[in-house]
Amino acid sequence: MSTAETGLDAFRSEVRGWLEANVPSEPLVDWAYPEGFAQHREWERTLFAGGWAAVDWPEEYGGRGADLQHTIAFAEEYYRAGAPDRINMGGLYLLGPVLMQYGTEEQCRRWIPDLLSCETIWCQGFSEPGSGSDLASLRTRADRDGDEYVVNGQKIWTSMGGYADWIFALVRTDPEAGKRRKHDGITFLCIDLRSPGVEVRPLTMVDGTKGFAEVFFTDVRVPVENVVGEVGKGWKVAMSTLGFERGAVFGDHAKFTLDVQALAGLAVARGLEEDSLTLDEVGRALVETEVYRANVYRLAGLAAAGGDVDSHASVNKLFWTEMQHDIFASGLRLMGPDAAVLDPAPVTEGAPASVRHAWDRWHHRYWYARAAMIFGGTSEIQRNIISERVLGLPMEPRPA
Repeated sequence: MSTAETGLDAFRSEVRGWLEANVPSEPLVDWAYPEGFAQHREWERTLFAGGWAAVDWPEEYGGRGADLQHTIAFAEEYYRAGAPDRINMGGLYLLGPVLMQYGTEEQCRRWIPDLLSCETIWCQGFSEPGSGSDLASLRTRADRDGDEYVVNGQKIWTSMGGYADWIFALVRTDPEAGKRRKHDGITFLCIDLRSPGVEVRPLTMVDGTKGFAEVFFTDVRVPVENVVGEVGKGWKVAMSTLGFERGAVFGDHAKFTLDVQALAGLAVARGLEEDSLTLDEVGRALVETEVYRANVYRLAGLAAAGGDVDSHASVNKLFWTEMQHDIFASGLRLMGPDAAVLDPAPVTEGAPASVRHAWDRWHHRYWYARAAMIFGGTSEIQRNIISERVLGLPMEPRPA
């Protein structure tokens, strides 16, 4: 019997049992640090060995072929169990779906199993110095030389770049086409970061972590078979990638519900449970997470009925990123002067273990929430897309 044919209650029971037997008894070190990244990578291997790395992916690629109801149920149980964060987000949520849509069968069988087991960590090479929101102005070049491309250029703000083994990047393969229309002549190319000519420079963030990096390419030779989709038509692949990044991750509402519970615990620990401003902030956060949960279920129903989910991607991305930011900003306010330091000990001492771990990482997650309002298209870009493409309002004047 396939996962999709298993009743939801039986499926939840199976998931819960496996998680109870396998989730580490102590929280892992934050993945933004080398020790923590190694721990999370080992956890991903355990997930893959158990067959739980991507329950909604086809069985031939290591998934379980689960439908959306079962996918959401798995995510809810995963967060309920306090299981570790997933780390191969670029591969799991972006490249994997893109390969299954645009890649060849050989590419899927070559890259997806190692992606799911975290034998290879993937990062996204889109942003460049001077080409952030105006992505199509990118200047990294890939010139054909026999059966290879020779890549020169630079990427920046590369999430997980310091830990990744491979990068999927947008490169310009036809500069002349780009002069006529900047979205043309771009190709989606997978590059082994261990290739000669690649230099990765980790970026130290304001919270002391090194989750981002700059990636430099100097005469890096890449086989032509690493192109995903059509040569020169990479903009179409890139838009699908961003659609996956902005769209609903079915089940992630459970993560935000836990964050609100931690926020409420923080209010009690700080003696602010009767403060009207605090109650207003916590209450608003709870309402927003419930709205988001209802929207996830709505989109799942729409997708199951064959409806258009892609057109909701910008609305979804704008809502969850700003909701997430507000939750963590409220938490920092409740911490008061203690929020100004990275050591959470003054805040977490004596707190229940169930929420102490969340507070320990609160500062880091607050800054990540700020970054989330930028990556995948800023909130301003999402508002433009919603107004022009969803509501049909006049386009914002572009620079001449």
